[in-house]
Amino acid sequence: MAYDYEKSIRPGKLPHIWCPGCGHGIIMKGLIRAMDSCELDLKNTAVVSGIGCASRLPGYLDACTLHTAHGRAAAFATGVKMAKPEMTVLVVGGDGDGTAIGGNHFIHACRRNIDITYIVMNNNIYGMTGGQFSPCTPTGAMASTTPYGNPDPTFDISKLAIGAGATFVARGTAFHATQIDKLIAEGIRHKGTAVIEILDDCPTTYGRRNKFRSVVDMMKRLKDIAVPVAAAAKMTPEQLEGKVLTGVLYKEERPEYTEQYAQVIAKAQGA
Repeated sequence: MAYDYEKSIRPGKLPHIWCPGCGHGIIMKGLIRAMDSCELDLKNTAVVSGIGCASRLPGYLDACTLHTAHGRAAAFATGVKMAKPEMTVLVVGGDGDGTAIGGNHFIHACRRNIDITYIVMNNNIYGMTGGQFSPCTPTGAMASTTPYGNPDPTFDISKLAIGAGATFVARGTAFHATQIDKLIAEGIRHKGTAVIEILDDCPTTYGRRNKFRSVVDMMKRLKDIAVPVAAAAKMTPEQLEGKVLTGVLYKEERPEYTEQYAQVIAKAQGA
């Protein structure tokens, strides 16, 4: 049976602006299915973004959406959750917005363990602003600002989130579309900072410069490099070379920030 995505889409906003072959639309559909499976009230759900191709996503959703300043999505989302702790707060953004200009905000949201769900759409590039390299661009890859190959080592977003203190971290890919909603839904249900990294493709500013002949080739790459956590446990380090783990990578229970903050307020008021 066909899924009714339009019930969650803001009237008059489609078609979207993303290029043909971009994986962002796949991720948006996964997010809509996740919100539906969690039975979220869209009028009590905030979806926050910064700047970039991925950050255009909230504008299509018929929820309480905030399109904020570059790199500041996690900071705005923190403010929303602190002011309205009863709301479900989601953050959507790209690898550049979240780990470069927004890197400190990303780290401290994870550190605080505030109850937000951050979906990072990682396509390894700054797509909207001209194809500049991001902290997640692979070493050696071509970008408009690295025409002879990127000399920098690359961030592992999921490891960064775990190291910073996020209490739920998962990774999926745009190829494995039916897994996306399950990972996001589990993150939404988790009490604390949840980070879901979705490996994505940008055929326009990354694919063309890096010799991918088609979107199919880019999607096949996502299929080939992804290894589920359970399967990885049975593989040798040599077999895992060049692969990325998918599924739930880390989960723990820890006191949530808004609840801790409320206790501090109560203590101060009773002093």
